[in-house]
Amino acid sequence: MAPMSGHDDTLKTHILRPAHPDRVCWGCDKYCPADDLACGNGTIRAPHPVELFGDDWLDWSLSEKGQRRSR
Repeated sequence: MAPMSGHDDTLKTHILRPAHPDRVCWGCDKYCPADDLACGNGTIRAPHPVELFGDDWLDWSLSEKGQRRSR
């Protein structure tokens, strides 16, 4: 059965640009609530890149990959 593309787009948007990144641990693909870490990834939640690098983190990341390939 083929995945629903609308659902996939919504999921990608949620992961790339979450509304409240501080409420989720981004350390693995379980996306545990920040106050209930179930994966044993550590004692604190892993922050989303937007929290570390700002709203344009994805643009910066993609431009860095392009520069590495051209070298």
